[in-house]
Amino acid sequence: MINNMECLTKTSSVFLITSFFMIYALNADTLRYMKHKQGDDEPKQEWDYVDVRSYAHMFFWLYYTTDPAGYEHVPLVMWLQGGPGGSSTGFGNFAEIGPLDIMLKPRNTTWLSAASLLFVDNPVGAGFSYVDNDDAYTTNVDTIAKDLLVLLKTFFMEKSTQFQSIPFFIFSESYGGKMTAAISDVLYQAITKGDIKCNFKGIAMGDSWISPIDSTLGWGSYLYTNSLIDLSGYLAVNSSLQKVAQAIQMGDWTQATEAWGSAQDVVEQKSNGVNFYNILQWGGSEPTIRGERLIDRMTRRMLGRLHNDPLSDLMNGPIRRKLKIIPEHVVWGGQSDMVFQKQTEDFMKPVTDIVNSLIMNTTLKVVVYSGQLDLIVETTGTEAWVYRLDIAENFRKATRIPVFNPATKLTSGFVQSAKNFSFYWILDAGHMVPSDNGDTALAMLKMVIEMSSTK
Repeated sequence: MINNMECLTKTSSVFLITSFFMIYALNADTLRYMKHKQGDDEPKQEWDYVDVRSYAHMFFWLYYTTDPAGYEHVPLVMWLQGGPGGSSTGFGNFAEIGPLDIMLKPRNTTWLSAASLLFVDNPVGAGFSYVDNDDAYTTNVDTIAKDLLVLLKTFFMEKSTQFQSIPFFIFSESYGGKMTAAISDVLYQAITKGDIKCNFKGIAMGDSWISPIDSTLGWGSYLYTNSLIDLSGYLAVNSSLQKVAQAIQMGDWTQATEAWGSAQDVVEQKSNGVNFYNILQWGGSEPTIRGERLIDRMTRRMLGRLHNDPLSDLMNGPIRRKLKIIPEHVVWGGQSDMVFQKQTEDFMKPVTDIVNSLIMNTTLKVVVYSGQLDLIVETTGTEAWVYRLDIAENFRKATRIPVFNPATKLTSGFVQSAKNFSFYWILDAGHMVPSDNGDTALAMLKMVIEMSSTK
């Protein structure tokens, strides 16, 4: 059964006064939970586990929209996190687009104002999802897509049938974009065959790991143009990137992933520790640990920001107590490192062919968006693979129009569209677009929804 949120009772004024004098005796974890209980009524929510395979258990968390019109009149958006191994129910929810931030304060730019939100801890092992043995982890994006299809079939056909006719979108970030391409392909086929009832309308892939080599080869020029490395640094970075390209040309995908990790080391050394996720946020990169294995260092770089201490404390404390169904042996994020490491061979493989097929052979709205300040999936690298798609000629002829920040009324991005494909350039944002530029990210969501409804 789906676990509905328990009604939170309002705290009496006597208790509030007493709590004020006891505040210094309470730890931070308890204080956050108390403030949460004292807030306004929360939006309607449901959560549960789905056994997607033997020994593989996937967790989802559904929020109904806060739009006064009701969930029947707005879309349902599934959010997929990156990594792989990042938690959608944790980082995507509390750090980017959910109703509350990490301090459990209301988020003014929550996407819940325009859609219902479905957060999924995917692949199994991410967040509160877990596996019972080592063989149950996924090792490639194909298995990830099959697992997600099982979850969506269970969601739409058994647990939440009321959403079958609601317009459904998948939005994602980073490696979540690669997973989005894969699941969208199998979901569209399943809908066509009649295996699942779902009003699938479109996808939006943000700073996504679609063509890893294109994203990587742009690092040197991007860093040099932004004065983050000098000429000798530029040459050193490019030399390291050529090793990545050579491994890919030889079809040695595991070596390509390792060479990619080594190239990150060179970038950090030559730039004095640039932040891969936002070049203006210095000090955000994970420091090198003497004697550490390369794969462990890569894992910390990819997942460190997604599993910071405040978020981990929140998820393993107040949120765990609220949900009530998390098994005692499961720690939020406890298996995420293994999730990333199991994808080593598949990590650098592109999925541009899938994206191209979705644009050319389906009725879906396909969106790519990119943060201006992102290094790890920098914009020119994304443009490189976009301009190799079959839609490229029509896309080149299209007019790019400005996107305005609804709060400042200033230009905060651009969008260019051709047929069912759109590209959004988001300014003042890095890899985590909704976290860095929440107003414009919300505006983009509404534009994608509106454009899809007119097709």
